[in-house]
Amino acid sequence: MDKANGTNTASDREILLALFDAALAAALPEGKFKDRLPTPPDAAKGGRTIVIGAGKASARMARAFEEEWGHPCEGLIVTRYGHGCETQHIEIVEAAHPVPDQAGLDAARRILELARSAGPDDLVVCLMSGGASSLLTLPAEGLTLADKQALNSALLKSGAPIGVMNRVRKSMSAIKGGRLAAAIAPARAVTYLISDVPGDDPAAIGSGPTIPEASDPETVLGLMRTWGIEITDKLEQVIRANTVAGEAIPGQEVHMIATPLMALKAAEEKAKTLGLTPLILGDAIEGEAREAGNVFAGIARSASEHGLPAAAPCVLLSGGETTVTVRGKGRGGRSVEFLLALAIALKGLEGVSAISCDTDGVDGTEDNAGAWFDAALLADAASRGLKPDDYLANNDGYSFFSALDRLVMTGPTLTNVNDFRAILVR
Repeated sequence: MDKANGTNTASDREILLALFDAALAAALPEGKFKDRLPTPPDAAKGGRTIVIGAGKASARMARAFEEEWGHPCEGLIVTRYGHGCETQHIEIVEAAHPVPDQAGLDAARRILELARSAGPDDLVVCLMSGGASSLLTLPAEGLTLADKQALNSALLKSGAPIGVMNRVRKSMSAIKGGRLAAAIAPARAVTYLISDVPGDDPAAIGSGPTIPEASDPETVLGLMRTWGIEITDKLEQVIRANTVAGEAIPGQEVHMIATPLMALKAAEEKAKTLGLTPLILGDAIEGEAREAGNVFAGIARSASEHGLPAAAPCVLLSGGETTVTVRGKGRGGRSVEFLLALAIALKGLEGVSAISCDTDGVDGTEDNAGAWFDAALLADAASRGLKPDDYLANNDGYSFFSALDRLVMTGPTLTNVNDFRAILVR
């Protein structure tokens, strides 16, 4: 901030990255357990603290829990390849995401065994975050790992929202949809969640391994038909047979320690220190990424030209999880797809820039968190012979922003509260 005239002299890129950094900091698990710790088990009775969990943030959650717990503990966490970290007592294993592999299957079996080993004097701490649906893969009876891999691939290509994907996944799982909670009983269980789903529904985060939910085969089959997921005779039989009542289990607690809204609120406060008027448009934005880009372009244009819904200098913040229906063969995730559609719709509008990133540091399957652009983007692309519409048609936002040196690279952040988007209007 230039104190002499009250204007912000930072570049668009600096401001956008500062907002993203603030959001990420709020999503980290460090310091989030101390006011929510349970009573330790009675050591005189041989009570153990068993820590289990899964997700892209789970390893960092395990490390943070260890630091704040201050008592003996043991356990097993499964996270995505490259998302592990050092812990003192809790074992960390890595597996594939978003399509599961044998390592995830082996880890899920071991985690279920640990849950079943817990007795009435034990405490089971469950650490769950986004990504657990793929990482904690244990097919229901009658299905193989290959069946689950094919299902996950079909779901990812369908364009279905995360809630639909997780509803389908848990219907064919031996561990999701509260089945892990049933295995823990009668031990005490405390679940800590980092939310990556619109609405922060605990049953949807990682497909709710410790959140009991009644099965509804007809609804699941209907969702699969709606989103074009093939229903083989075997899948239908498994879905109808793999039912649970979903009754609440006494003695189990659930705590939400980080959410998309918490991240957006942190970015909101950062924006104020930068002399900007922040406006949170929502923490649960869903739908096709490119369509969302078109909608947000209209809002940004209104802010720029009419001062509505906020007057410049302002920043429009949003979160949630958009989807991409894969039509091309490009290297684009949902963040760069949104951003490319937004840039095309804005047509180089002066004074408007934007960033869109996945808070786990990985947009889709590539090595970038997302990307950013300013008003010069389309002119830069034209000077290099790049046609943005062609890249969008091929779902190739990654290659487009890479060629223009506008990717955002963080590496794995070891947290995950889904998409972060900021549109700066100056």
